[in-house]
Amino acid sequence: MASQEQLLAAGREAGRLAGEAHGRRDGACRSAAQTVAPAAYPLRPLTVLFVPQGFPAIDEGVADALRQHAQTVHVGHSSTMLAQAAELRPQLVLVMNGLHVFPPDHAEQIAAIRALGIRTAIWFADDPYFTRETARLAPLYDVVFTHELEAVPFYRASGAANAHYLPLGANPAVFHAKPVGQEYRSDVFFVGTGFWNRIRLLNEVLPALEGRKVVLAGGEWERLARYSRYKPFIRPGFMPVEETVNFYNGAKIVLNIHRTTEPGSDNHNDAGLRGASINPRTYEISACGTLQLTDIRDDLSQYYEPGRELDVFRTPAELTAKILHYLDREDERRRIAVLGMLRTMRDHAYAGRVGTLLDLAGC
Repeated sequence: MASQEQLLAAGREAGRLAGEAHGRRDGACRSAAQTVAPAAYPLRPLTVLFVPQGFPAIDEGVADALRQHAQTVHVGHSSTMLAQAAELRPQLVLVMNGLHVFPPDHAEQIAAIRALGIRTAIWFADDPYFTRETARLAPLYDVVFTHELEAVPFYRASGAANAHYLPLGANPAVFHAKPVGQEYRSDVFFVGTGFWNRIRLLNEVLPALEGRKVVLAGGEWERLARYSRYKPFIRPGFMPVEETVNFYNGAKIVLNIHRTTEPGSDNHNDAGLRGASINPRTYEISACGTLQLTDIRDDLSQYYEPGRELDVFRTPAELTAKILHYLDREDERRRIAVLGMLRTMRDHAYAGRVGTLLDLAGC
């Protein structure tokens, strides 16, 4: 049996090796990022009132992107957007998502804004999980954007003739590679709610990761079959964006498990739409220069090359095998992570998305 001194020495050596690996990853990301020139866009003679949804990871990225395109950008509030629009007289009111924190008079405010001759647009970011609500909201607006391919024909059939597919993205000012402290380091990290499809998957995967540092963040993880065993590694409740970025950067592997689209207690997908599009987390994880293992959505290959810029899994067994494979292959893990980061920086920042949005909105 090893003595306490030997165990301490082994721990110090493991820490030294882990620190060196993170240093190599940080250096590779820093060098690669310097090869990407920031995009520049001509300012449009345009005033926009932007109404956020209350989720900073997306809201701040879209607001920053709008400022790169529009001469004047005001950030409003869902409860007072009519009064603000009447005072500011923007050419466009852009509402982000329009769910959860929006007041009961949402529809009346939008109708009154349109009556002022102001163009309105909404960008749905939670499709297809709330079609019960979004089917009623979409026809209220002049232009509708959704990150979900399957939702476009649904909205058009619901009366929103001017509906468009527009994927989400990442805010590089927030989601980027950076060095982090030991407290953020892990072998495997996942942040999100413990929806039942995620619980079923991880119930099968976690037993094979005994002895590895796995960190789960979010709510509902008490649903896990061996919750008491994993409780010390769970960070319950909401995780601020800044903390999420730190944990992404500190992880060797970050999992991306899309929630189920089945109607039920976790969803309001009354229309039964199939989820075909990747979530914003796909872009945010890759922007941080960390290896991402994700389940597959139809449009994934339009935005990333699986096996080269991230990797994918179809079954619990495949996910388990790939986690164990990449944990033991630092160079391969780092190469894929850096390529995914570069793809995100070049092609998937919100500034590019917002330029497309303004074009489609006629601005």
